[in-house]
Amino acid sequence: MSSTSTVERAYALARSGNIPDFARLKQRLQADGCRAVDALLASRSIRGHLEAICAASFRGSTESAESAPTPTSKTQG
Repeated sequence: MSSTSTVERAYALARSGNIPDFARLKQRLQADGCRAVDALLASRSIRGHLEAICAASFRGSTESAESAPTPTSKTQG
């Protein structure tokens, strides 16, 4: 693993748009070999920040964007 700390890596992953939620973020960090993930991310404020970043950044399936209603043009008549 590089010299990036576990917390720094957590924020980078959360901002990447590839992690949908905090639970998957922790799984990814552990899979990447980060140590003491639970202890380092136990703070309520850190967890809250990471949850919010994951939710705001996650690029899920494009299906939901495609099914969203599009503005219709009004015709004059």
